[in-house]
Amino acid sequence: MSFCFRIGRLRAALGMALLLGATQAVAAPAALPPPVIAPPVLHDARSYVLMDFQTGQVLAQKAPNLQLPPASLTKLMTAYLAYGALADGKLRWSETVPVSKVAWHTGGSSMFIQPALPVTVDQLMHGLIIDSGNDAAVALAQAIAGSRAAFVAQMNTTAAALKLTGTHYSDVDGLPRPDLHTSALDIARLSRALIQRYPQVIDISRIKSYRYAGITQRSWNPALFHHPSVDGLKTGHTRAAGYCMDVTAVRGGRRLIAVVMGTPNWATGVSDSLSLLDYGYRFTRNHTVAKPGQTLGVYRNVGLQPDKVPVELGTALTVTAPRGERPQLHVSIDPGATALAGGIHKGQVLGMATVTLAGKPVAEAPLRAAVAAAPAGFFGTLWNRLRQHL
Repeated sequence: MSFCFRIGRLRAALGMALLLGATQAVAAPAALPPPVIAPPVLHDARSYVLMDFQTGQVLAQKAPNLQLPPASLTKLMTAYLAYGALADGKLRWSETVPVSKVAWHTGGSSMFIQPALPVTVDQLMHGLIIDSGNDAAVALAQAIAGSRAAFVAQMNTTAAALKLTGTHYSDVDGLPRPDLHTSALDIARLSRALIQRYPQVIDISRIKSYRYAGITQRSWNPALFHHPSVDGLKTGHTRAAGYCMDVTAVRGGRRLIAVVMGTPNWATGVSDSLSLLDYGYRFTRNHTVAKPGQTLGVYRNVGLQPDKVPVELGTALTVTAPRGERPQLHVSIDPGATALAGGIHKGQVLGMATVTLAGKPVAEAPLRAAVAAAPAGFFGTLWNRLRQHL
């Protein structure tokens, strides 16, 4: 075969490649289901969710989307917005907050603030989380937004941003009011977001008692007194809501979140929460399937220089699986990630890594270019094509 003839074939092949480009795209996987794990039997709870903090996967559930009154679990969102105000500089920990008569006279659980008694943001945060103070919730809301109504609007806006689709707030403290509801799944998601963004919340939620104005109160989270691994997060009770627990623990460096709603008493709420945690730690474990910076494949394109671009993850890909089951990693590289004339920049998404468990997708993460690649030009493309045949 003559060299001219081979060059002609290469020109034809190259022309076809330029016309076709790389148009095939990675199909988006179906919604990622939680791993199928037989949950413990909890007869008395109206709803519950057990979630792995690192992966966000649901390990056990009962009526996870059932809309229920949250009682003082409402204060999780109050705390989330208060930590946000502190992070943004709108509040300072040492700042003294004026106590209105509205906050002073708020009923239910209280940290016993008074208009004539100085109270700082730091003290209010402790009173909110440890004492479950409704008065602390109102004082913080007024300090941040000017009024309870304005703060409630912020609560609902944030709930929408966090995709808490079963949640609506009508006040800041959790006392029974119309149109106040959430779900166990939303509480677990909010708790995960709170700890992820403001991990210092655990520094307060793990405290077993707090003293303010000469009054010492034990934490309203009874699970703190039943297992040393428990370090949060919030509980609540009203006649309509029953006894609600949002318990988080760390064992062996792994954090789980157990949300139990609508139990008949504190003892059942604690027992159910700890049963869920025990189940999660005993029967599931986390697998890091791929690490950040680990090369998982190569994107090939003769129109680029270099024509082989390694692809990697930007973050670790970790999934939760039942003990004894191994998740499977599937790599899909998109041949249509770039036009030949455009080149590739470092970090550009070139495909998707998907993890399956028992044949079902449970997690996914984008594959990114480890290096940049410039357009090869006509002769560079021709040479790359020629090298494939040498």
